[in-house]
Amino acid sequence: MITLRPADLAREHGISTQAVRNYERDGFIPPADRTHSGYRIYTEVHAAALRAYLALVPAYGYAAAGGIMKALHDDALDDALMTVDRGHSQVLRDRDTLDAVRGAVEHLTAEPGTAAVRAPEPGPLTVGELAHRLGVTTATVRNWEDAGILTPARDRATGYRVFRAGDVRDAELAHLLRRGGHPLDHIATVVHQIRTAGGTDALAAALDDWQRRLTAQGLAMLTAATQLHQYLGLLGRAGPQPTRGPGPTSTP
Repeated sequence: MITLRPADLAREHGISTQAVRNYERDGFIPPADRTHSGYRIYTEVHAAALRAYLALVPAYGYAAAGGIMKALHDDALDDALMTVDRGHSQVLRDRDTLDAVRGAVEHLTAEPGTAAVRAPEPGPLTVGELAHRLGVTTATVRNWEDAGILTPARDRATGYRVFRAGDVRDAELAHLLRRGGHPLDHIATVVHQIRTAGGTDALAAALDDWQRRLTAQGLAMLTAATQLHQYLGLLGRAGPQPTRGPGPTSTP
């Protein structure tokens, strides 16, 4: 059996030996054996565990990566796999949200005369005027406000809600996405993306960056799956290998 020092594990990843000891302390790699003088002795199993953990971080985040490794070391493989599944589900939701934002932006920036949502008209609107503009009830507009989709200001004199151009844009976007069957919490996320980007023009670059990050995360998940499978193999828990079907038969 090949034995390794903390420095050997650290050198492979360009991290400190203290980081390796911290990962052991936190349960991200298995406990090391000790020499008679108290020095840690690592093996290829520890090296594989460290590779798996560091590959999981960019794929699922620090908290999830640590949870996966600790679950494995607690003999809770299904818990680890459930965390992996949640990570993939989140990426899928993010991709759906990204597609929804792209579609909404295309509608919002379409040329006049098409079936797109109309550009907001100048001047603030009351809740009744906004509801009439969209063809919905005032209760619907208030529901969107309660869900965090709309954040109108209040008129200082009357205390009534005042929907300005940005609010009207958000409301039209919400109306569009509701017709597409999206739930309110999903719509709130989409609107927040547009609002924080500073409008549809600035959002275009943000969407491209978001797409690149999702692609990078998807590739990181593939790398993490490889490293995790190799580690499980060393633990003897990689599961049965797929069997080959019968090869082609020759005909006489």
